[in-house]
Amino acid sequence: MDDEVNLTYIILDGYVEINKYKYVYFLVMLSAYILIIFTNLIIVYLIWIHKNLHEPMYVFIAALLLNCVLYSTTTYPKLLIDFLSEKQIISYPACLFQFYLFYFIGPAEFFLLAAMSYDRYVSICKPLQYSTMMTNTTIVFCLIIAWIVPACHSAIPLIILSRAKVKLCSFNIKGIFCNNAVYTLQCMIPSSLALYGVFAVLDIVVLPILFIIFSYTKILIISYKSTKEVRKKAAETCLPHLLVLFSLTCLSVYDISIVRVESEFPKTARLLMTLQIVLYHPLFNPFIYGLKMKEIYKHLKQFLCQVKIMSIMEYK
Repeated sequence: MDDEVNLTYIILDGYVEINKYKYVYFLVMLSAYILIIFTNLIIVYLIWIHKNLHEPMYVFIAALLLNCVLYSTTTYPKLLIDFLSEKQIISYPACLFQFYLFYFIGPAEFFLLAAMSYDRYVSICKPLQYSTMMTNTTIVFCLIIAWIVPACHSAIPLIILSRAKVKLCSFNIKGIFCNNAVYTLQCMIPSSLALYGVFAVLDIVVLPILFIIFSYTKILIISYKSTKEVRKKAAETCLPHLLVLFSLTCLSVYDISIVRVESEFPKTARLLMTLQIVLYHPLFNPFIYGLKMKEIYKHLKQFLCQVKIMSIMEYK
């Protein structure tokens, strides 16, 4: 690649034997993307059409699953193009835009999980005040905060990295899309950006996690002192949220730390872990909520039965 192209384009060098396995990569990821869209949107559709699911908890679940679809869309279309391309490259402005979307939509999930934990806290610990505390206004406010705060946070590093004063000393990302590995392209990371990065992690990751832990600790204490029915309700509705939180936290820790062990991490292991971020988690959410949430599972079962009956009738 000549110097003129190097000034404009970034090489995505995280693929392993892509020329040999490009069609395998393409088919697997295309299948995964279609599955992510359908599994998430089917549950959103069920929540939309069934009035008994028009409750705050299910509204937040629908928002979370829509967020998964948006999150996947920030990476999958470009990945599918790269698999069939001779060169896996991306322009620097497009790379920064993907970086922005990835860290705007991804952290929104922590805020949505925090909203869910608050909803469960009010439902279990303050049931008599639930209808007055979890109003439509409260729900809308939580949803706006969940997307506005990460969007604003992600805009700051985008602005700093877009400045002409930030020089690039590398045009090669050891990854398959533009996540925080874009920082390795800079000759020197501005001190303001380094400090802001620490603040952003605390504000959009650590604080929501602490809030969630606090909420579920209170729920656990109240449930332990209450009847068996309350404990059962708490377990049925809180366990799926905690499983999703654990999954998201593990993948976020990897994403934050991988740039610090850039040279020591094997390329194949890096690719497999990166694929976990874009493949595993967006599929994990709908399966967890579809199978573990009793009311959603009931409607999902009915929906699949109807689809099966219709397909049999069409076949006949």
